[in-house]
Amino acid sequence: MISIAADPIRVVTLALVREGRLLTVRKRGTQHFMLPGGKPEAGEADSDGLIREIAEELSCALESASLVLLGEFAASAANEPGRDVLARVHLGELSGDISLAAEIEALHWLDLDKTSPVLLAPLLVTQVLPALRRMTAPAS
Repeated sequence: MISIAADPIRVVTLALVREGRLLTVRKRGTQHFMLPGGKPEAGEADSDGLIREIAEELSCALESASLVLLGEFAASAANEPGRDVLARVHLGELSGDISLAAEIEALHWLDLDKTSPVLLAPLLVTQVLPALRRMTAPAS
């Protein structure tokens, strides 16, 4: 069990996996790649917040019917020292072409079967990638 601070940064994120690769993004002025998404507004449902964030960050549409909760994960925040992040991570699909917008400076398709060549947020390394790898591992 991961211990998190009393007031974590709450976010909703999208784990978009295509052909064994995960879409990650890096915000302007930061070093870590992370999942697209962000903080929901007060009273906003996960799906509505994620649809809004994806449109703002990637200039494309999230197919709301495709959303499936992968899980709720916690880790140290990548860009806010001393803070923790609590993320509700959803699997889902996009429609339209991805185009960087808002604060997003770069994107990287991360091969789930290889070591990352880019710096990743702690949440990805310790929680999300292991969950995705378990989900996509062949049955033994």
